Amino acid sequence: MPKNNGKKPMPRAKKGTGKRLIQYIFSHYKAHMVVVMIGIFVSGLASTAATFFLQRLIDNVITPGIESGMDAVWGKLVSTITIMASIYGVGVLGAFCYTRLMATVTQGTLNNFRKDMFQKMQTLPIRYFDTKAHGDIMSTYTNDTDAIRQMIGQSLPMIGQSVLTIGAIIFMMLFYSIWLSLLVAFVIVVMLRVSKKYAQASSKFMIQQQKSLAEEEGFIEEMMEGTRVIKVFCHEEESKKAFQKINEQLFEDSKNANKAGNVLMPILGNIGNIMYVLLAFVGAIMVHEKVTNIGLSGVGLMSAGIIISYLGMARQLSHTIGQVSMQVPLIAMGLAGASRVFDLMDQEPEEDEGYVSLVNVKNGSDGEMVETKEKTNQWAWKHFHKADGTTTYTKLEGNIEMEHVDFAYNPEKQILYDVTLYAKPGQKIAFVGATGAGKTTITNLINRFYDIPDGKIRYDGININKIKKPELRRSLGVVLQEVNLFTGTVMENIRYGRLEATDEECIAAAKLANADDFITRLPDGYDTMLTANGSQLSQGQRQLISIARAAVADPPVMILDEATSSIDTRTEALVQRGMDNLMKGRTVFVIAHRLSTVRNSDAIMVLDHGHIIERGTHEQLLEQKGTYYQLYTGAFELE
Repeated sequence: MPKNNGKKPMPRAKKGTGKRLIQYIFSHYKAHMVVVMIGIFVSGLASTAATFFLQRLIDNVITPGIESGMDAVWGKLVSTITIMASIYGVGVLGAFCYTRLMATVTQGTLNNFRKDMFQKMQTLPIRYFDTKAHGDIMSTYTNDTDAIRQMIGQSLPMIGQSVLTIGAIIFMMLFYSIWLSLLVAFVIVVMLRVSKKYAQASSKFMIQQQKSLAEEEGFIEEMMEGTRVIKVFCHEEESKKAFQKINEQLFEDSKNANKAGNVLMPILGNIGNIMYVLLAFVGAIMVHEKVTNIGLSGVGLMSAGIIISYLGMARQLSHTIGQVSMQVPLIAMGLAGASRVFDLMDQEPEEDEGYVSLVNVKNGSDGEMVETKEKTNQWAWKHFHKADGTTTYTKLEGNIEMEHVDFAYNPEKQILYDVTLYAKPGQKIAFVGATGAGKTTITNLINRFYDIPDGKIRYDGININKIKKPELRRSLGVVLQEVNLFTGTVMENIRYGRLEATDEECIAAAKLANADDFITRLPDGYDTMLTANGSQLSQGQRQLISIARAAVADPPVMILDEATSSIDTRTEALVQRGMDNLMKGRTVFVIAHRLSTVRNSDAIMVLDHGHIIERGTHEQLLEQKGTYYQLYTGAFELE
């Protein structure tokens, strides 16, 4: 039997996963499952009952027919065969019904799982995705749900029918002969002990195989995304070696699982054969009419029909036990997959205690802001005050304040220390500093991707913890260094910034971002289909579409995180002109390595290990001749 060889403890399903899975299935398909259970009961009972009629066929028809001729028993033959055929027909009908329904239940359950997982995933905080491998999450949608499919569609019905069949067979065996049943019981104990030993080994390695499969899927996804980098740095051989190592681990786990699983059926089959021979030998003795002469007085005689039926039941019993044993590893793997699925579904959603919302407003007759359902170019924060039951409206302007903010992604390493800054409406604030200085963290806090333990962040004078997160993020536009384009047309990717935007507004946003020129030269213009994250476009073109997407959202605050760092000099000039148009009248936060892009900022913050060590305009910082001066003149370089 395969051993663990000192590896880490293998993953197991959480306690109660099976019960929860059954409850989940019944919550969506209660009526289906009731019919399925009836079908399994009918099918299992029919297969056992037919054995009973086999005994009647031999003892009441065939044996008398041999002695007195078939003409005398012809009526009984027809009636017995008719009954047997009817029983088998009912069994086939039951099996047909429950297998058809189980196909609906199985695929429907997977559909519900994927739907619930995806809906839950939309509510999870950024922290979850920052700490979880994307390939591992993808494996939950594919490998784990497939393991659940096998268990629900194949293992559970087979075990249900097998348990019923075993119970019925044991009852009939006891009815026919207690003494032969004792022999069968001894063999069953042996078979169960062997099954337990090998099934446990197979289960452990099948669960480990599931984990290894997730690791390999994640690795392949990573390699596909990094194909260009692999080619550029000639790392093909290293990638192959790394893949070979992961693939070998998957091979070992799969081999060990199948070794333990595949050896079980032959062993049980041979034990069943031995039982069959012993039963045939003892049964033949008991059929003999002089059985009392060999010390078995009181056992009772057995007819040929009984012993033949008994042997058939013994064969069916050993085969059924073998089937159940083969399903145990699949059930263990399915439960492990269900455990991982439930883990995702049980993740705590992103907390949002905000109650301030963003609404369209217009000027009333008295000059005050009035909420309206009509689309206007004016927005305001709707603030309900519980204390006195009044509602106030604060104009959305884009005034951002951070006061004495401390932050750490984990308790062991603090990222920001006592950060204080002010960005008035229409100002451009730039962050400069080495990688890891905390620049992107500040913008993550403004978006409330993470909440702060100490300090305050105010938006138009309102603590952002009071603002609903979706409403807050609607008022912010973000252009990241890493561009994400979705499968769809160029127009659809631009409209992603505001789904209700018209084609004309999307084109206007593209022109504002200086993207219209290259888009109109694409094969189908704005209707050009983008796939694989827009791989047919250059990095600069992809970034221009990303900027146009932010422009169509028309937010009062823009966050530009290294937006031009991956763009060539010529494209950067186009982007900068588009950015200048985009930034007019907006509060803008810019993170940049190229200091030339932040010269015209109203304030430049120089960060070092989470501290703001310098702040001022470009000219003021040059006069100070500090870190910024040394960076600008080339004495220092950003890492």
